[in-house]
Amino acid sequence: MKFLFSFLFSSMILCLAAQTPQVLNLANANLRLRWENSGSGWRIKTIAVKKGQTWVNLEQPSGEHTLLYSAEKPKTEPDSTFKSITGQKFPEDLYHYQQKIWAESINPVSLNTAGQALHFFAQKGQQIEPNQLRFEQTTEQGILVAEWKFDPKFPNDILLTQTLKVKKDGYYSLATPSLANISESNLAWASVPGYFHGNAIQPNFALSYAYGHGVPALPVVYRERSASTLAPLVSTKTGLTLALIADPSLCRDPWAKDKNTLHDWNIGLSHKNRKAQLSPTLYYPVLDEPKSLLKAGEEITYTSRYHLGPGDWFQAIKHAAYDVYQLKSALALRQSKQSLTSRIQQMHHYLTDPQTSLWNIEEFQGRKIGAQSYLGGVVGSNKDAMKNSDYGAMWMLANATRDTLLTKNVLPYALNFKFVQQISEPGFFNGSLAGQYYLAKSKKFVEEWGEVVEPIAVTYYTMLDIGNILLFEPNNAELKARLRAGAEWLLKNQKPDGSWVVAYDRKNEAELYKDIKDLRATFYGLIVAYRILKDQRYLVAAQKGADWLLQSAVAKGSYLGVCGDARYAPDFATAQTAQAFLDLFDLTQQAKYKTAAISAAKVYTTSIYTHPIPTTAAKTVNGVERQDWEIAQYGLNFEHGGIFGSSNIHGPIQLCSHAGLFIRMYQLTKEPIFADLARAGAWGRDAFVDAKTSVASYYWNAMNRGAGPYPHHAWWQIGWLTDYLMAEAELRSNGQVRFPRGFVTPKVGPHQSYGFAPGIINGQKAQLIVDENLVKVDHPAIDYILAITEKKDKIFVVLLNNRAQATDFQISIKGAAAKAKQLPALGFEILTIVL
Repeated sequence: MKFLFSFLFSSMILCLAAQTPQVLNLANANLRLRWENSGSGWRIKTIAVKKGQTWVNLEQPSGEHTLLYSAEKPKTEPDSTFKSITGQKFPEDLYHYQQKIWAESINPVSLNTAGQALHFFAQKGQQIEPNQLRFEQTTEQGILVAEWKFDPKFPNDILLTQTLKVKKDGYYSLATPSLANISESNLAWASVPGYFHGNAIQPNFALSYAYGHGVPALPVVYRERSASTLAPLVSTKTGLTLALIADPSLCRDPWAKDKNTLHDWNIGLSHKNRKAQLSPTLYYPVLDEPKSLLKAGEEITYTSRYHLGPGDWFQAIKHAAYDVYQLKSALALRQSKQSLTSRIQQMHHYLTDPQTSLWNIEEFQGRKIGAQSYLGGVVGSNKDAMKNSDYGAMWMLANATRDTLLTKNVLPYALNFKFVQQISEPGFFNGSLAGQYYLAKSKKFVEEWGEVVEPIAVTYYTMLDIGNILLFEPNNAELKARLRAGAEWLLKNQKPDGSWVVAYDRKNEAELYKDIKDLRATFYGLIVAYRILKDQRYLVAAQKGADWLLQSAVAKGSYLGVCGDARYAPDFATAQTAQAFLDLFDLTQQAKYKTAAISAAKVYTTSIYTHPIPTTAAKTVNGVERQDWEIAQYGLNFEHGGIFGSSNIHGPIQLCSHAGLFIRMYQLTKEPIFADLARAGAWGRDAFVDAKTSVASYYWNAMNRGAGPYPHHAWWQIGWLTDYLMAEAELRSNGQVRFPRGFVTPKVGPHQSYGFAPGIINGQKAQLIVDENLVKVDHPAIDYILAITEKKDKIFVVLLNNRAQATDFQISIKGAAAKAKQLPALGFEILTIVL
């Protein structure tokens, strides 16, 4: 009897075991995932992706879960220190803007060392519906349930919903399971957009974490505040991309209701899991952030999205932007209350008023020099710093308006400023730049952050500025001599490999910043010299510099910024690099430069916010009711992002210098994201525009406080708005409207000057003009460009509908009765006025 009972019991166990599934599958036409029940739990054994007509396996499938737990509040003070690649303390003490943000970026939570990490494969697994799986695990800390299923709309996406019911009080962070762990040898590209992008692991932490020069070796956890798209990703050499895209419901709102909530931290993003394996990972909630403190019996639930496709990283970014964060419908919300044309016209008045523009004239070296007050941070300044920003825009507006307030009161003194800004004394620095800023009280030129001389500054403030002036004043012999002096200095100091150093010490000529390379388009200054002076040596040297930058920066995804106060954190100079290569392609017709331009522009899309999704929800901003889309960050770019960037403190900026470039890139590549991001940045930004001056605030968090301490920014705004409108006119007219472009502006990006030579409209030569009394349009979505024929017998009015809907409007010309017109969405029309 005892034997019979034992036999029956054993048979029952065997029967139950036979009924317990040992394999679970999740499969559709694009993806195949296979879990197997091993002794240590359910592991993913196979992941295959349809690529064309074949299936490609993703290496090292995993399925391992990670739960972070801390019974006590995690430490917020850093317990680690790091050095630069040259062995120096990083960052140096003089970079006081960066000290606090670096400290919070290397605390245990950010470095992913805080708390206890529990790693496990789920013990229970079952299929609850066709192609929907559930896994469950009980730990000492709680019960985890994870449900996997396909998104029916996007067959390369898997939705994972995790629920954790905790059993004990403490701080919790629930990571997404590792779908697969990519080997370093199979790494083609990795990115946490807005923070870094690269094709290889960078062992020096400062270079990878602060500059994005290579992929960080540590499994750091990044915040939303500088994450442009919430989608950490890894691409493989086998042609697959694995991305983890945060559900829009998890996004922190930078202005949740009636105050700035930019610094809220809802989710953590990483390219690695806690074990430092290459596996895109999200963390929710973030350990030590408010939602992470839970009591026994409470639970957390969130959904995340795995995207696993046969495309590259750029395809994954586009998928996240359009399909998850709804870029197209977000763009449709944007409605301007003031036209861009009107803003240019009104800023013209702002800049010709010495009071509003803070215009100063000082005596220096026997010349009267003019510039605008700069009240931002400059080493040595006693609120006496002066600066000019966009010489191309200055000469462009003066030429188009023929306004004597510009031609007599501004340009001559701005020109003198340029003459004395260059070092003319014999010696090593002869021909280089004395400094961006003039200090009126101490009567000297200085750089932003110390006594340094930068080759990129020579390109900017000698070559570009002087080059743009010479386009309008081609017979100015003294200017040509200054341009040549700058070109010869760049030529003399170009390294044999084509590069330049980041900076020299003004006192002793020693090389500074040996821990970083000049990954910027310094070579562009020699393009300017070649176009103006026709010296073949300059083109040869420019190509040498471009070839070095192509291999050292573009191929690796490594770029350097131009803001000294941010220790050159990557910034808008990346977009400038794209335009520089595009201009070099126009000169040489070498395809590699066009390819490099497109690559750099694609990387720059990750400097533009695509989240949160804008809505029409009512919010209060400084006592004014606004709809959410009016103050949304999506579509805006960084000054500089990453760990060090101002985006962490102030949010993005309104200076969308890249907008014209992106329209040109769309024209070249037919990639819609370029055009859509350009328009998202340009349209309907009135909540940031000062009503009195039409000058937009620089930083997002300033909202509509106008130029503030940066009055010279109005010139940059005129410059980028004009470049954007001209690019749209050429695109939409299919080349019927086409004007020669000058050189890019210094520092802030790739927008270019116009008006120095006639363009073509409807096959006729025409010169740009600005006349705010000639044409009146009653709808702010309608912008226009004016040009007069060489014979001065016709004026062309180029109309642009800058919104995603058809627009009815009234237009009056030369005071005549208004006429009704309609333009379709993104419409275009040329009117001709016979004189």
